[in-house]
Amino acid sequence: MVLAGGNEAAAIPLAMLVVFGSAKLLAEVFERLHQPGIVGEIIAGVLIGPSVLGWIAPGAFLEALAQLGVMFLLFRVGLEVKSSELMEVGGTAALVATLGVAAPFFLGWGILLLWGEPQIEAIFIGAAMVATSVGITAQVLASKGLMQARASRIILAAAVIDDVLGLLVLALVGNLARGKVNLLGLGLTALAAAGFTLLVAAWGARSVRCVVPRVEERLSVGEAQFALSMCLLFGLSLVAVYAGVAAIVGAFLAGMALSESVGRRVRDLTQGVSELLVPFFLAGIGLHLDLRALGSRSTLLLALAILAAAVLSKLAGCGLGAYRLGRADALRIGIGMVPRGEVGLVVAQLGLAMGVISQRVYGVVVFMAVATTLIAPPLLVAVFRGVEERKPDAEEVYRLG
Repeated sequence: MVLAGGNEAAAIPLAMLVVFGSAKLLAEVFERLHQPGIVGEIIAGVLIGPSVLGWIAPGAFLEALAQLGVMFLLFRVGLEVKSSELMEVGGTAALVATLGVAAPFFLGWGILLLWGEPQIEAIFIGAAMVATSVGITAQVLASKGLMQARASRIILAAAVIDDVLGLLVLALVGNLARGKVNLLGLGLTALAAAGFTLLVAAWGARSVRCVVPRVEERLSVGEAQFALSMCLLFGLSLVAVYAGVAAIVGAFLAGMALSESVGRRVRDLTQGVSELLVPFFLAGIGLHLDLRALGSRSTLLLALAILAAAVLSKLAGCGLGAYRLGRADALRIGIGMVPRGEVGLVVAQLGLAMGVISQRVYGVVVFMAVATTLIAPPLLVAVFRGVEERKPDAEEVYRLG
């Protein structure tokens, strides 16, 4: 980190101060401008990162805080959702997710081929455009008290299915890059990922309701219910990774499993941890953007074309999947699935590490991931305007912020 000046002891607290402080400062500015505060937090990362001031560069420590931040964010969102509510919209969510994966993949692939890029780079771009970063959408909806809206529940369910489908696309692309396709391995991965997700979604809450009270009675440790909740959060996140899906899916499922079992105290403590860690996730997205990678006119035009395709493909694909619900909800769901965030960054880093995409294409993918994440929150606020917000009761005022 540049600001530490070689003083290793100062590096960690200084990095936390600069990232957290700048994120909250810009969030305050954007809230006063009647814009979502999370946009300010992402822009704070752009300003202090390599693109502008160069104070902070992405590193292992900040990446770890960002990962914890998004895990706690999705865990907190899961605490507000009952599994039965998501299962009710499962059919529509599956269609939304499937079309929302197919449309961006083929559109991104086609654009790169028309641009004259190699086949494998075109396929990787398509894969990077597939998955949705549900953390961004969830943060906006939770802050507005809209988690119980029909469109919100479909977005959350579709994003979980989207993650499983995106994993399969990425695995297939990775196999193509290595020159061989292991159909048995892909099938087992799909089975493990889908099985884990369905198992926890269907029976997690029922199992937790039986187990948690009994275990809590036998524990003498302080904040026993919170301790059990954290064990479930990290345990299911770990199992999710081994099952082949993202850790944040396990975190969300853990929260959903606990939603009918834990009291206000667990939600309060979770909210406190989230307030500390989520700014590192949001600012971390901005930190990865380096505008110098878009220096040439050709690269800039490609980046803008991919950005337009990333937005329009999710609007068209996901919106079409939800069209029977009416134009308004279809538009809300389409926009809710637009952010790529950290998911697009991970795919870009994987492609660069495997040597199948160039530094130029890597810069394009990072730009797309950050730009879609910045675009979505204000659009979400606009399209959900008029939807009745669920007024939080006295117990929820604190945890909703």
